[in-house]
Amino acid sequence: MVVLAEARSDTERELITTWAAREHPGAQVIAQNDPAIAARIDADPETLVVPARVTWLPKDARGDNRARLSDLVTLTDPRRPWAPVHKWIAARAPERARVTVGEPASGADLRKRFMSEAGTGGAAGLAAFVARQGLLACERSERVVIGDRYKVPRLVAEQITASASFRTKLAEVADKLNRPFDGVMDDAESCLEELATVQSPLAIDAFRAVMRPLHANAWTVEARTEEIESLREQNKKHALIFLPSHRSYVDPLVLAQVLTEHDFPRNHLLGGDNMSFWPIGPLGKRAGVIFIRRSFGDDLIYKLAVREYFSYLVAKRFNIEWYIEGGRTRTGKLRPPKYGLLHYLTQAFDAGGADDVLLVPTSISYDRQSEVRKVTEEQTGGTKQREGLAWMVDYIRAQRRNVGAARVRFGQPLSLRDALDEAGEGRARLEKVAFRICVGINEVTPVTPTSLATLALLGSRDRALNLAQMARLTAPLLDYTEQRAIPGEVQNLRKPAALAAVLDDLVEAGVADVYKGGTEPVWSIAQGGHHVAAFYRNGALHHFLNRAIIELAMLRVVDDHKAGGDVLDAGLDQALALRDLLKFEFFFADKRTFLAQLREELNVLAPDWEDRLKSEEGVATLWAEQKALVAHRALSSFIDAQLVVAERLEQRDPRQAIERDAFLKECLAIGHQMLLQGRLHGAEAVSRELFAGALDLAANRDLVDPGRDEVTAGRQAWLEELRAVRADLSKIDQMDRAVLEEVLHDGDG
Repeated sequence: MVVLAEARSDTERELITTWAAREHPGAQVIAQNDPAIAARIDADPETLVVPARVTWLPKDARGDNRARLSDLVTLTDPRRPWAPVHKWIAARAPERARVTVGEPASGADLRKRFMSEAGTGGAAGLAAFVARQGLLACERSERVVIGDRYKVPRLVAEQITASASFRTKLAEVADKLNRPFDGVMDDAESCLEELATVQSPLAIDAFRAVMRPLHANAWTVEARTEEIESLREQNKKHALIFLPSHRSYVDPLVLAQVLTEHDFPRNHLLGGDNMSFWPIGPLGKRAGVIFIRRSFGDDLIYKLAVREYFSYLVAKRFNIEWYIEGGRTRTGKLRPPKYGLLHYLTQAFDAGGADDVLLVPTSISYDRQSEVRKVTEEQTGGTKQREGLAWMVDYIRAQRRNVGAARVRFGQPLSLRDALDEAGEGRARLEKVAFRICVGINEVTPVTPTSLATLALLGSRDRALNLAQMARLTAPLLDYTEQRAIPGEVQNLRKPAALAAVLDDLVEAGVADVYKGGTEPVWSIAQGGHHVAAFYRNGALHHFLNRAIIELAMLRVVDDHKAGGDVLDAGLDQALALRDLLKFEFFFADKRTFLAQLREELNVLAPDWEDRLKSEEGVATLWAEQKALVAHRALSSFIDAQLVVAERLEQRDPRQAIERDAFLKECLAIGHQMLLQGRLHGAEAVSRELFAGALDLAANRDLVDPGRDEVTAGRQAWLEELRAVRADLSKIDQMDRAVLEEVLHDGDG
């Protein structure tokens, strides 16, 4: 037996030697970096190598082993104290020094693993390999003492570059670039050093302490322990890829708080270099943040480094986190996914980095956000503020008081292997996987009190409502969320005091106005508050989407009764047409599943809907029973935005090329004019993001690229389709306003 000692001082070596004499009498103690270990293994392959190190516990450990504030200020890690004080600590607080023992391995096994990884190598290579394996084994054992939250990778670049498979791939790159292998290896090592985080428990604690003011005072963070424990069990077999929704700069901090509080391994967070400014950049890199280049171009070496780094992380079951939307949402709903990082993960997986990887759809939602107003201002032509130290100071100032809850919810993990198999081959492979992730995020995103209140207020246009009227409007929405078992804790809004509190919060946030000069308070959307209100509404809008489509489809049922057609087929055809119109704004299930979902929606609307659809009178009574309609509240802004784009395209010469940025600016100007003229349902339709989505839809329909008569005909057909849908939305609006009139003139109001 040989004890492989990782000792930074004479005191640590003495502690390990004393332990070895007590536990393994006669065992030789060899320093971890002593090349003699290779000769010992070759001389006797049955030699058992036992790695050991000294783990130092913080003074007055509180059970979580975090460093104290004084440690962070002085940049001294109580878990790795300076070597000169080891003897002093061991004498005065011996309980702080523990010998941690890694999993032993035989010399024969180590030699076999070395040859498998490196392919070849002499005594020096074998000694370096054994030293790395000993360090990693001690790291794993040490986490039992200090906690899984401090699970960090070690010697990443060294392990990757020592791999025979990596060297083979790098040689192929060198041939393509017509460059010497050694020079390409130097560049690859530089790329890996740039990518790989250099983590330490102290840096993790320091990063958490420095970044805490950005979110800790503003929100009470909520998560479900049972979801986290389920993930913990699955993490024992596979790496987890957390893919959260992106609403705020602080999303990674909120998620990290949840994981830390449950002693979950820290994620490797992939972030853009726009956030690498001081102090986030240097500190974040040491706490698990990977600042990846926004664009790789044709840099084959960097691309290989990214793939191999991903492959290493998933093979070692280190968890990864990135934001599939590519940036924060500007409208409150999920943005279209970006495929770049998913592409590199898939390449790493296909190369055999791991048997499987689990994708975890993650929803992060907030009652209120101070940054929403600036985000929405960008949608009407405002300029995005550049991130930096001054921005960070301003952001912290805006987060000084609690504004509600931040809710973290985890969806059902998705096997990457199964998802890729089901997606099949072809260009749409990654799109299908990303789509399933986004659907998973939406499924667990809760309806919040704020989203429900803004859905009700935006539907009443600019009319002010008292508390009783708001209660009458929200009650059917609450009934619907309860019937559908939609996630969210909103039933408390049935209590007048709780509803009033949410409305007052919206007033405080500048989203709503309240007038108290009359007999009772009345609330309405504030001037300039429509985009912010829509942001909160849109966060839960996907839960009401199928209901809105059913309402529009039912209007066609009424028309087809008069025309004597097959009413159900007409309604379903209209639903599919609406699905196609909105496919760049929302994530729909495949056609078969979507139609099944609509039938479920009809069952909620009226269990006897099939009998009702057989007669015009039955349909009319079905409409009369509805206490609240949502189609105009949910879809008007999106259809209005498409209308603006469609009208501008219809006015263009079909042979004229469209310059995207200039065209979107034109739409903003014309959209504002149409709003002033009363041609749009609400101000929230005037949005660069919504216009961009509409332009993408037009491009998908081949209505953007220059052409001749067929382009003109296509643009006109799209415009007529949108005008018909807007007419239907206006009918539903009028029907709902009739209900609203009853509420407004209710004797109790």
